[in-house]
Amino acid sequence: MQEPEPRPGQGESQRETPLRASDFLRSHHEVLLEDWEHAMHAHHVGEVPKHSWLLNHMPGLLIALADALDLGGQGPDVSLVDEHAVTRLGQGFDVGEVAAEFALLRKCILLRLEDLPRPLARGELVRMEDFLDQTLVRTVRRFAEERQRSLHALDRMAQATLDNPPVDTFLMRLLTVMVESALEVDAAGVLLVEGDRLVLRASVGLGAETPRGGSMALGEGFVGEVAATREPVMLRAGALDSHGALPVSREQGLRALYGVPLVEGTRLLGVAYLASRSTFGFSDANLLLFRTMCQRGAAYILQAWLQDLEREARVEAQRSLALLDALLEAAPLGMAFLDRDLRYLRINQTLAELNGIPVDSHVGRSLREVLPPPVADLLEPRLRRVLETGEPLQSFEFATPSELKSRLGKRMWQATFYPVRGPREAEMLGLGCVLVDVTDHKLAEAALQRALDFREQLLAILGHDLRNPLNAISASAFQLSRAEELEAAERRAVERIRKSAGRMGRMITDILDFARSKLGEGIPVTPQPMNMADVCQATLEELQVAHPMNVLMFETSGDTSGDWDPDRVAQVLGNLVANALQHGDDNSLIRTTVRGEARDVLLEVHNRGEPIAPQLLPRIFDPFKTPEAVSAKASSPQKQQRSLGLGLYIVHQIARAHGGRVEVRSTKEEGTTFRVYWPRARAPAQPSLHG
Repeated sequence: MQEPEPRPGQGESQRETPLRASDFLRSHHEVLLEDWEHAMHAHHVGEVPKHSWLLNHMPGLLIALADALDLGGQGPDVSLVDEHAVTRLGQGFDVGEVAAEFALLRKCILLRLEDLPRPLARGELVRMEDFLDQTLVRTVRRFAEERQRSLHALDRMAQATLDNPPVDTFLMRLLTVMVESALEVDAAGVLLVEGDRLVLRASVGLGAETPRGGSMALGEGFVGEVAATREPVMLRAGALDSHGALPVSREQGLRALYGVPLVEGTRLLGVAYLASRSTFGFSDANLLLFRTMCQRGAAYILQAWLQDLEREARVEAQRSLALLDALLEAAPLGMAFLDRDLRYLRINQTLAELNGIPVDSHVGRSLREVLPPPVADLLEPRLRRVLETGEPLQSFEFATPSELKSRLGKRMWQATFYPVRGPREAEMLGLGCVLVDVTDHKLAEAALQRALDFREQLLAILGHDLRNPLNAISASAFQLSRAEELEAAERRAVERIRKSAGRMGRMITDILDFARSKLGEGIPVTPQPMNMADVCQATLEELQVAHPMNVLMFETSGDTSGDWDPDRVAQVLGNLVANALQHGDDNSLIRTTVRGEARDVLLEVHNRGEPIAPQLLPRIFDPFKTPEAVSAKASSPQKQQRSLGLGLYIVHQIARAHGGRVEVRSTKEEGTTFRVYWPRARAPAQPSLHG
């Protein structure tokens, strides 16, 4: 920077009159600061610049030096020097850097003095040098004192963490160290974030008697403001009321309040605060010490939390493993877990005994090292496929290999293999296997199947062999009914024989149809062109003769032609009418309706009477069911006769054989209606839920 030129007529007097050091510092204030700033940048070249490490106190120190030279005091303002020392400590300077900045300032001053047209007055340079030395000494001493105090406080903090105390205990120790290190601090506390609130976890001094656990919202009051801004906040007496009182103290008369956020990385852990009722502010040294302690404290809190989480996770993992081991041991079936290389990780005693090797001898060994070659050859490819595809293999059955029959006997086994995944769905850890001895189940299943086959064959033989004598009885009764010499009582007896024979014939037909359906042959049908209405009308006329006391009404509408088996259609209608006669009201009207629709012909049989019980409706078409609750209410002995319970089952099977379906609706108000849908064009038989 260029030296200001003297005004005309004054150059001579300036050369002759000696210059005072204070005047020099004031007149060259700006250029000295600029020279010093350049020198500092050059001195710290290649280093990471420290935040606000230039010109924060230096302008004031130069003015204070000039004032001290004028007044003849002991040196610049002590408070300003102390504040500068504490600031440099907080900015991370060391003692050498503090001394270097004053050395550079001295150098800049001397270089500017060399360029002056007139010298300093006698003794001014010595006084200025002396004051600079005093300032340096005071700064370094204060810097060293505060550094030592900080190190002492941090050392006490380190000692407070040696026994890994709980977080609340550590916080109490931290606050105690702070209060003991700063006389103006009357209260201190820490609130930690829990959910969306700040919860008081420790306090000392004023308000220490307040119970811990009190909380405030994150944005509430003074501590909420500190949490929201994540910056230190200082409040003086006049601003305390507008920001809300502390949660730990309702004491009046607080003059200063300072809050610091506890932040580790990007995570807000809580808020720490200092309060005083004896001073209107805290010294920079104490604020720096508090911030430093809070930084160290935040690191410990986060570490403690992480350790707690790790400890909880470890306990939970141990608990899970204990439960898993208990489950494995208690399970009555063989269970094991293998890794991706098919090495045993865990196995229970049941499977270990089947393999003939102790549990400990399995762990770490591969499947092929443990099992006999025939078993390994059988299982290993399937286990590899589970690992490759990620799809479980369920209910794989195999017999005991011949090499193991001497030890295990002739047994049947069922195995299930399933992939075991990690927390990330795509991470395959290995697989689990479950082995069950199903020999007894297979034997029971085979015995049951033999019993069922025998029952079906017996029913078929019984139904077939009963037809011949029953036909003879029916023919003989018919011949007797034509004899003219029979008395009235004899004719009634013959008529009963004919009805009973007819009823037995229908029962035998139902038995044969049931046997065919259960033996896998299905009920045979022979569709042919026919008219549904004509067949139903003829069938009802025959039924009316057999039941003269009941009214069988018939209605028809629309096109009722199609391809069906007329004998089976008549059988369906006969069974539905017989069901209505048995369970409907005495002498009530039974209405049969045949209606042609677009794709189907609908056959309906409706009767009045007690509705079908709701619990019976889902299984109304099952075979061999007897609605005893309904039958018991029948008023006549004929209605109380038990049937085989096959009538509705046969109806359902015949409808399926034609590609149709059966529906039922039964209420007390509307009565009972069975609907059979007969497709005009035969569709494939529908899957049965009952046969």
